[in-house]
Amino acid sequence: MKGVTMKLYYSPGACSLAAHIMLNETGLTHTLEQVNLKEKRTTSNIDYTTINPRGAVPALEIAPGVVLTQNVAVLTFIGQQASSTAFHPAPNSLEFFRLLEILGFCEDVHGAIGPLFAPDLPEATRERLQSVIQRRLTQVEAILAKSTTGYLLPVGFTQADALMAVILNWTTPLKIDISAYPKASTLRDTVLARPAAQKALKEEGLI
Repeated sequence: MKGVTMKLYYSPGACSLAAHIMLNETGLTHTLEQVNLKEKRTTSNIDYTTINPRGAVPALEIAPGVVLTQNVAVLTFIGQQASSTAFHPAPNSLEFFRLLEILGFCEDVHGAIGPLFAPDLPEATRERLQSVIQRRLTQVEAILAKSTTGYLLPVGFTQADALMAVILNWTTPLKIDISAYPKASTLRDTVLARPAAQKALKEEGLI
């Protein structure tokens, strides 16, 4: 796929921001198209469900008519195209499966925090989610407490850190206090301060 211009379908600040950061981080040639998730239309007025029938972002067109969805697949694919071995450990190596493992855990955290964006969420559901969120944040903090790099994996920064930082960044608009999780807070701030992340945030109109 090297040499092919990919297209990332994104919504500002959504989890697709992680793929956006990684495309900038790796320097891979790409274009962007914003998606209105409520209306399921792109900025070029395409019915987004014809691109991703589930209607969620990210979606990454990797060749004409060939689209990948889901963070684990999209971020792993981007890493496989990169020159950094941290982003694409050798297939079938333990490091490769550790990367998939931590990306899967990021999606566990996503599944805990993301639902709070739903409008008219019943208070009982909100309270239950708060308990799950605190458990997941405790797990994030425990992983980082064992890290010698400040990142989620021993190799240092990977696409998993980009995804986790984006998810943790949602705690601000959702008014979730994460001051009790200083290592998680530092990870978020460190990743979002990277030039690739700052560029992505600007491109999405978030700063």
